[in-house]
Amino acid sequence: MGKFIWLCQIRSLLFVLFFLSVVDCSLSLSSSSLNPTPSGLAEDTSALLQFKNTMSIDDSAIFSYCYPKTNSWNESTNCCSWEGVICDKATGQVISLDLSCSKLVGSLSPNTTLFRLRGLKRLDLSLNNFDASSIPSGFNQLVSLTHLNLSGSLLSGSVPSDISLPSKLISLDLSGNDQLKFDSHGFDMLTRNLSKLENLLLGWVNMSDVVPTSFKNLRSSLKRLSLEFCDLQGDFPSEIFLLGYLEYVDLRWNSLTGYLPNSNWSSPLKFFDLSSNYFGGSIPSSLENLTKITYLGFSYNKLEGQIPDVFGNLNKLTTLDFSDCNFSGQLPPSMFNLTQLTYLDLSLNRLEGPLPTHVTGFQNLKDFSLIDNLLTGGVPSWLFTLPSLESLDLSYNNLTGPINQIQRPNSIQRVYLADNDIHGEIPTSFFGLSRLTQLDLSSNNLSGVIRSDMLSKLESLETLDLSTNNFSGVINLDVPSKLKNLTEVNLSNNKLRQFPSFLRSAKSLRSLDLSNNKIQGSIFKWESEGWEQLIDFNLSNNSLTSLEQLPGKNILSLDLRSNRLQGPLPATPPSLQEFLISDNKLTGEIPPSICNLTSLDILDLSKNYFGGIIPSCLGNFSRGISVINLQKNNLSGKIPDFCVEFNSLTTLALNDNKFEGLLPRSFVNCTVLRFLNLANNTLYDLFPRWLSVLPVLQVLILRSNRFYGRLDHPMATSSFLSLQILDLSKNEFTGPFPKIFFQSFRRLKLVAASQPQQMSKCGRVGVSCFPSPRDRYDSPENYKKYVKLTMKRLEIELDLDKSLTNFTLIDFSNNRFSGRIPEALGELHALLVLNLSHNRLNDTLPPSLANMAALESLDLSSNKLGGRIPSELTKLTFLEVLNLSQNNFFGPIPVGHQFNTFDIDSYAGNLGLCGFPLSKKCGSEEERKPPTPKLVEDEDSAIPFIWELVMMGYGCGVVLGLSTGYIVFTTGRPWWLVRMVERDWQRNFTRWARRIGRKRN
Repeated sequence: MGKFIWLCQIRSLLFVLFFLSVVDCSLSLSSSSLNPTPSGLAEDTSALLQFKNTMSIDDSAIFSYCYPKTNSWNESTNCCSWEGVICDKATGQVISLDLSCSKLVGSLSPNTTLFRLRGLKRLDLSLNNFDASSIPSGFNQLVSLTHLNLSGSLLSGSVPSDISLPSKLISLDLSGNDQLKFDSHGFDMLTRNLSKLENLLLGWVNMSDVVPTSFKNLRSSLKRLSLEFCDLQGDFPSEIFLLGYLEYVDLRWNSLTGYLPNSNWSSPLKFFDLSSNYFGGSIPSSLENLTKITYLGFSYNKLEGQIPDVFGNLNKLTTLDFSDCNFSGQLPPSMFNLTQLTYLDLSLNRLEGPLPTHVTGFQNLKDFSLIDNLLTGGVPSWLFTLPSLESLDLSYNNLTGPINQIQRPNSIQRVYLADNDIHGEIPTSFFGLSRLTQLDLSSNNLSGVIRSDMLSKLESLETLDLSTNNFSGVINLDVPSKLKNLTEVNLSNNKLRQFPSFLRSAKSLRSLDLSNNKIQGSIFKWESEGWEQLIDFNLSNNSLTSLEQLPGKNILSLDLRSNRLQGPLPATPPSLQEFLISDNKLTGEIPPSICNLTSLDILDLSKNYFGGIIPSCLGNFSRGISVINLQKNNLSGKIPDFCVEFNSLTTLALNDNKFEGLLPRSFVNCTVLRFLNLANNTLYDLFPRWLSVLPVLQVLILRSNRFYGRLDHPMATSSFLSLQILDLSKNEFTGPFPKIFFQSFRRLKLVAASQPQQMSKCGRVGVSCFPSPRDRYDSPENYKKYVKLTMKRLEIELDLDKSLTNFTLIDFSNNRFSGRIPEALGELHALLVLNLSHNRLNDTLPPSLANMAALESLDLSSNKLGGRIPSELTKLTFLEVLNLSQNNFFGPIPVGHQFNTFDIDSYAGNLGLCGFPLSKKCGSEEERKPPTPKLVEDEDSAIPFIWELVMMGYGCGVVLGLSTGYIVFTTGRPWWLVRMVERDWQRNFTRWARRIGRKRN
C-alpha cells in the first residue's frame, strides 16, 4: 500500500514538473512573440546615427517613389526596428542595411561610420546622391560583406582596389555611375580575389583601361555579368560564355571584338546581349543548346553568313534581335516556330527571298521588323492575322505585288511598309484593323483613290503616311469621320487635286503634309475648319494661286514654297516660327507687319518679286531670328543694320537683288553667323576684313559686286578661323595676295580624320552641298544634301547625304590680283576647290601647291603665269579638274597619276608646252626655252565655264537649308575655245560626274 502511495506521489510530482515546463515554455513563447526584434548593439546604433547625421534629405529627388528611410531612426528606439535595418537575432549585430532610394544627399567619407558595422553582410546605398564623391577605401574592414550595391548614386573617381578584399563578396553592383572608373590593376585584383562572386554589375562604369583578358580570371560561380556602356575595347574571351552557372550576360554598347564559342556551348543562359560591338564570325550551331534562353541580342555587330537553322529547341525565347549584323541568305524555317517569341528584329541585313506563305508559330509575336533587307515577293496575309502582333515593319525591301485581303482583323497597332514596290489599291479589308494607330505605306506604287469611308473605320488611327505613291485623289463621301485621334497626316508626293474632306473633322490634327501634289486654286475657309490644333502645315510644290484663309490660329510652321501665289505677302498667324513662301509670284514690298511675328525663327521670302527696301525692323526682333533668306527678289537700297539687339542670326542670304552702298558695320555683332551671301548686287566697299572677328563664319560670298582695294593690309592671325568657303570673284580687287591672309584660314588647314578619298562627296568642282529646306525632326548634323553642277547647257543633279563641313572652296577669279601665288597656299591641306583664274598673276607656280592633298579642282587660267609646270603637282592624286590654259607655261607637261587623264583644254594657249596630251613632242632645244609672251585676251570676255554652288544652313536647334549661293569660275577664252569647251568639256564633265557618283559612296 505504501509502495502504491509512493508511486502516486512520484507520478503527481512528474505531472507538476511537466505542467510547469509547459507553462514556462508557453510563457517563453508568449514573451518571444511580444518582443520579436533582438536588441541592437550600442556601437552599431551609434554608428548608424552618426552616418545619418552626415547626410541630408533631398525632397526633390527625381524618383517619386523614393522616401527617406532614415526618418524612422531615433536613438530612443531599438536600431533593429529601424526601417532598412536587419539584425542578427542571436548576436544583435546589424547584418543588413538597405537605404536604397532614400533621398540621401552627402559625401561618403573615408572615415564613414558604416565601416564600424563589423557584422554587416548586405549593404545597399543605391539610387541616392553622394554628390560626385568617390568610393572611400575601407570596405576591407567589412569582412563579412556578401552583397554591395552602390548603383545609381552619383559616385565618381577611381574604384578603390580594396573593394575586392571582402573575400566573401557574392554580389557587386556599381552600375549607373558614369563618372566612376575602374583601372586595369584594380579590376584584375577583383577578378582574382573574389572567388565566390556570382553577380558583377558594372554598367556605365568607365572601364576603358581594363584589358578584356582580365575577365578570364572570373570564377565558375559567376551567374550574372552586366557591362553595358563601359567603353571596353579589345578581344573579349569567349571562355566566359561557357561558364557553367552563367545565366545573364549584357555587353551592349562597347567596342569589343571576339567570337561566339564554336563548340561545347551548353549553359543555363537566359539573357544574352552583345549588341553594338564588333563581334565577328558566324553563329555557331551549338546555339541550339541554349534551351533556357529567353533573350538574344546580337544587333549592330560584324557577324556574317547565314542565320543557321538552330531555333528548334529554343522554345522559351521571347526576344530575338539580329538587326544590322550583316547576315545574308534566307530565313531559317525553325525561326517561324518560336511560339513564345514576342519581339523579332532582323532589320538592316541582307536577308533575301520571299517570306513563307503560311506561319503558325508566331502566336505571341508583338513586334516584327525586317526593315531594310532584300526581301522579295508579296506581303503575306498571315502577318496581319497574328493574334498578338502589335507592330509590323517591312520597310525598305523589294516587296512587290498587292496587299492581300485580310481574313480577319487582329490586335495590330502599327504597320510600316514604306519604300517597297507594293502596287495596286489598298484592300478594303485592310481598313478593318480597328486598333491601328500608325500606318505608313509611303514610297510604294499604290494607286487608285483613298475612300474616306474606309479611313473613317480606323477610329484609333493617330499617324497616317501615304506619301510618295500614285493616289489620284480622295473620294469625299458624306460619311461622318471618326478620326478623332488623328494627329499626323502625310499625303505628299501624290496626284491629289483637292483637299481631303475627311480631314475637316480631325479635331486633333497637328501636322499635315500635302506637298508635291496638284492642288490648285485657293485655300478656302471651309477647307480648314476645325484645324485649331494644327502646328505644322506643308503645302509646298502645288499650284495654289491665292489664300482665302490660312488654317489654324496656333500654327508654328507654314510651308507654301513653289506655288503660284500672287499679290502681296499674306497675313499670317502671330504664332509662326517658320514661314517659308519662296518661289512664288508675290509682289509689292515686304510689309513692316512682318516684324509682328515675334516668335519667328526662319523666314524665307526668296525667289519672288518683292521690291523696295528691307524694313529696318527686321533686324530688331525682340526674340531673335536665326535664318533670313531674301535672295532673288528686286529689293534695293542699302542693307539695313542686322544684329543690333539680338545675336541669333546664323544664315543671311541677300544675293541676287539690287542692294548698293556699304556693308553695314553692325554685322560684327552677328557673333553666331555662319553663312553670309551677298552675291550679285551693286555693293561698293573695301574688303570687309572686320568680318574676321566672327568666330563661326563658315561661308562668305561677295561675288559679282563692286568690292575693291587690296588684301595686303595687316590682318590678325586669328582671322576667319572657321571660314571654309570664300568667294570674292567678279569684283575689282587689286594687288598681290598677302601671305598672312591664307595663313589665317585654320579650318582650311585641317584634314579630315578619314582618308582623303573618304572626305566630302560634295567636294567636286562645281558641286555644292546644302541642307534640304526642311528636316525638322532630325538632328542638326543629319543633313540631306542637294548638289547642282552647271556647265553651260549641261546640268547634273545629284542627291547626297553628306555634311557641309567637308566642302571647302576659295574663288578669287575675275579680279585684278597681281604678283605671284604665295607659298602659303600649300598649307591649306583641306581645300577642295581653288580658282584664281582671270587675274594678272605672274611668276612661276610654287611647288608647295602639291601639299594641298585634298584638292580636286584647280583653275589658274587666263593669267600671266610662266615657267615649267612643277612635277610635284602629280602628287595631287584627287585632282579631277585642272585648267592652266591661257598662260605662259613652257616645257614638258608632267606625267603620272591624274595628269595622265587631263585633256588638251587644260593647257590651251600655252605655246611653249609639249608632251602628252599635246601633239607637240618634247626634246628639242626650242622647247626648253620660254616662248615669247603672248597677248592676253580681254579679261572681260564671255564666261564659258560656270558652276553654281547652292548651299543653305540653319541654326538654333533645327538645321534647315534656306539660303542659296552661287560661285562662278570663269576662264575668258576666245570664241573658238568656247565652242571647244561646249563640245569637249561637257563630254568630260559628264563622264567625270557619272564616275564620282559611283566611286566614293
